[in-house]
Amino acid sequence: MALTACGSDAKNNASTAAQNTPAPPPTAESTYQAPDWSANTKQVCDKVAAIYSDGFAGFSTQLGKMIANKEAKQAPGATAAQKAAGEELKKVGAQIKKEVAAAQDPNLKAAGEQSATKVTGSATDKAFFDSIKTTKDLNAKIETKMLDWMNPVTGYCA
Repeated sequence: MALTACGSDAKNNASTAAQNTPAPPPTAESTYQAPDWSANTKQVCDKVAAIYSDGFAGFSTQLGKMIANKEAKQAPGATAAQKAAGEELKKVGAQIKKEVAAAQDPNLKAAGEQSATKVTGSATDKAFFDSIKTTKDLNAKIETKMLDWMNPVTGYCA
């Protein structure tokens, strides 16, 4: 009989233990708040927008010279102006990279670096420069190219 009693007690103890198990504590709500980078983002975006508005003046001047030389069939002058236009693009790319380096938002910083890389990469894009022979070509090509250069930062700098 002792075995039956022990068996019963074991069942009773198991069910009592299950009833006395404390419930897990309620989970605490998260108090994490994302950093507020809005003021810094506005500053960086304003500087990048200024570059896109005014920073391409040297590039535009050199493109104008390149087109004038191409139309006049002056290959050496066109080549020199194209090289100078490429150097101007490198300067613009470096300026964009410098301004976005101050971004607190790592996504904006990465997007700005990507934009700078696109601008700098176009400095040696022979196909891009070869496609511009007239002012009409320039107007058609440059708008598309500017949109491509700006695209990475557009979502952050609306």
